[in-house]
Amino acid sequence: MVTTFHVNPNILEMEYAVRGPIPQRAAKLKQAGENIIFCNIGNPQALGQQPLSYYRQVISLVEEPTKIARERELKEIFEESPASDLRYDDFISEEILSLSEKILTKTGSGLGAYTESKGYLFVREAIADFINRRDCFSQKSDLAAKPDDIFLTNGASDGAKRVLDLLIAEENDGVMIPIPQYPLYSASIKMFGGVQVNYYPDEEKNWALNRTALENAYTQAIAKGVNIKAIVVINPGNPTGAILDKSSVHEVIAFASAHGIAIIADEVYQENLYGGEFISFAKALGELKSVPLFSLHSISKGFYGECGHRGGYLEVRNPPQIAGTEISFIDLLLKQASVSLCSNSVGQIMTYLMVSPPKESGGVQEKFLAEKEKVLKNLYEKAIIVREAFEKMDGLEAFGKTGAMYLFPRLNKLPEGTDDFDYCMALLEETGLCVVNGSGFGLKNHLRIAFLPSKEQLEDVLPRWVAFHNNYVNA
Repeated sequence: MVTTFHVNPNILEMEYAVRGPIPQRAAKLKQAGENIIFCNIGNPQALGQQPLSYYRQVISLVEEPTKIARERELKEIFEESPASDLRYDDFISEEILSLSEKILTKTGSGLGAYTESKGYLFVREAIADFINRRDCFSQKSDLAAKPDDIFLTNGASDGAKRVLDLLIAEENDGVMIPIPQYPLYSASIKMFGGVQVNYYPDEEKNWALNRTALENAYTQAIAKGVNIKAIVVINPGNPTGAILDKSSVHEVIAFASAHGIAIIADEVYQENLYGGEFISFAKALGELKSVPLFSLHSISKGFYGECGHRGGYLEVRNPPQIAGTEISFIDLLLKQASVSLCSNSVGQIMTYLMVSPPKESGGVQEKFLAEKEKVLKNLYEKAIIVREAFEKMDGLEAFGKTGAMYLFPRLNKLPEGTDDFDYCMALLEETGLCVVNGSGFGLKNHLRIAFLPSKEQLEDVLPRWVAFHNNYVNA
């Protein structure tokens, strides 16, 4: 007889569309030998994006330190007796070797040991320097980021879940999330037993936020007895790709201040701007002390795309008081982090490299900048190719500037009795293109596509998508 258990009903009811029924069907088709293009998730290297040399060379050396001495010995042998088929470029530069030694010295015992629960101090110091450079904060000012208020996490999603787990204390505690939203937030709120409170950016105004929409969502939730604790903002947006303007960022801050709630700022796509402007919530918040701010960043996106290495950070500003105790919120986060001992050490070093690009002019910096520019230029060009295909599709519209790694077009025309899930499943079956239906992000009659496949793949599949679309919506 099979043993049965009652389990957490919140997890039973939790949904995560980006790995839901459509991607699961795509995986089965791939196993059956079909050619599938996975555009359901922002996983750049899975679709051919090359890792940057700077990151991978350093990681390879700090993971196997004996290679540092060996590399120098081989270079000496080459210099004494140059081989005709080798060049200096074939060897790892002394700058990279020295940096790797420096990192190993700072770790104290290499990457195989546990770190501090917050993460390596030298990495948190580098993150603080990065934030201060990005937001033009003087290191001596009250606005300067503090290493003690930074936590290294296994990707940004880990940081988001830590904060939500602490904030949701009662079953009527609510968190406001944008619709459409990244399902991490709806799933986590459900898992921790809280209430999801939807607010709606204005799609036709490029997904801008306005105070009226925020107040309407807040008022309706309060009327139902919900105790709102925080508002989530994703900038640049996922799934929309929209970049919030300065006015929208300040609307959120003014709203949060007026109602005494925290802001969870998911800023993992801050490098994916393609000419747009990123305004961090930390910078916009400035000296306002009444709004707790939890900012998230990650090595998974940008131009690095190191999703599998699971690195990121959580920065806390204006931590709230813990009711009924003398414990600080930072101390409670540390207590929570200690249960997991620490985030993975390789991800921590990757995060260090993300916030510490090559500084010395020369070959390493030039190669790094060239590889960075190539990735970002390629992403934007692919976004343009996809947008141009949209113009050939009957009743399909996409709003907002291009940011992040996604486009989120609206399906204005669907056959009677069908929805966006039916459309996306049929698209997969007929063309092999795997996208996610908009209702999986909370907004019907849309879809999200990650513009990550190669140009060759897009040029092959997009004409088939155009033909499928026009046939499907006009059937």
